[in-house]
Amino acid sequence: MQPIRALGAMSGTSLDGVDAAEIWTDGVTIDGFGDNDYRPYSDAEQATIRTALGRWQGEPDVAEAAEIVETAHARLLARFDKAQVIGFHGQTLAHDPANRRTHQAGDGDLLAEVLGKPVVWDFRTADVRLGGEGAPLAPIFHHACARWMGATAPVAFLNLGGVGNLTWADPTRAPDEAGALLAFDTGPANAPINDLCMDWLGQPFDRDGELAREGAVHGDLVAQVMQHPYFFRMPPKSLDRDAFSGVVAEFDALPPSHAAATWVAVIAASVAHGLAQVPTRPDRLLVCGGGRHNPAIMAALSQALPCDVAPVEAVGLNGDMLEAQAFAYLAVRVLRGLPTSFPGTTGVAAQVGGGQVSGDRTALDSFVSGARQDPRRRVRHPR
Repeated sequence: MQPIRALGAMSGTSLDGVDAAEIWTDGVTIDGFGDNDYRPYSDAEQATIRTALGRWQGEPDVAEAAEIVETAHARLLARFDKAQVIGFHGQTLAHDPANRRTHQAGDGDLLAEVLGKPVVWDFRTADVRLGGEGAPLAPIFHHACARWMGATAPVAFLNLGGVGNLTWADPTRAPDEAGALLAFDTGPANAPINDLCMDWLGQPFDRDGELAREGAVHGDLVAQVMQHPYFFRMPPKSLDRDAFSGVVAEFDALPPSHAAATWVAVIAASVAHGLAQVPTRPDRLLVCGGGRHNPAIMAALSQALPCDVAPVEAVGLNGDMLEAQAFAYLAVRVLRGLPTSFPGTTGVAAQVGGGQVSGDRTALDSFVSGARQDPRRRVRHPR
């Protein structure tokens, strides 16, 4: 089968904005990478979305948050006129897999109508309903990235968004083979630091880690956080953005710089704890997501971990767009009826293909049936 031009969009729990990125893929291999773009949320938009965090469909402020998410996505995704299919994640407002529910704000039917393209969305619900964690969903794409890199040994990817999540991938095995993938959320990442900076300083994040680098780590508080029941669960497992809100008051009692430094130490300790649970230690941890731009976090990881730590750019990938690219990849897998989550990535009992398809997919029928597409020029990252 020939690859198609898929566009993915991601609005993460850091609440900074919407990433959009194209890839060429048949849903199995990565054939190339295309254009990408970013649309930040304004302070007012962020405030509205924050108000809806932890809430479910029909509850106060949810409709207003969903409208912001849909409008931001529509304006950004309309710039990609050549994309053949769109993978739309939406904005996670609440995540409760223990009760088999998850909530990503945003209507794929509406986006498909506005954009005039097929939209694949609601990726997590099927997995959660079947007993999976519903997250993380990027690991199957990470496995494809490991093969694109030409890796011949297990590779670990760490995404530092609002929450941290870790993927261990063995590219020598097929992704649906037992032991090929293990993935789980490691613990808090950017979310508590971003919230701290917004509440105390009126800024959305700790730029260049300046605040954290001024502070001192309170080791007793790090040890207290690491006693959270989450860390005693075996992976696969996943977190809600505000799962650690019970200790926020104790961080708020610290000077802001000390609180930021202590959260950085928590991030490093939780990743080290997670890395100790993978089948074999990787030689290198490849970091993507906004957290890799924070020198304080990267330095803490390098000090805490028993392997080399590097941004994914070191292997030719785009760490700002990897999650958006992942949902482009997942969209094509959904079109082909291929699984999007696995027992080793979400804890679901068997492989699950999630996602709904909205809009007219007539133009994609020949692709799905295996007919040859017209060749297109494809842009690759340097390896």
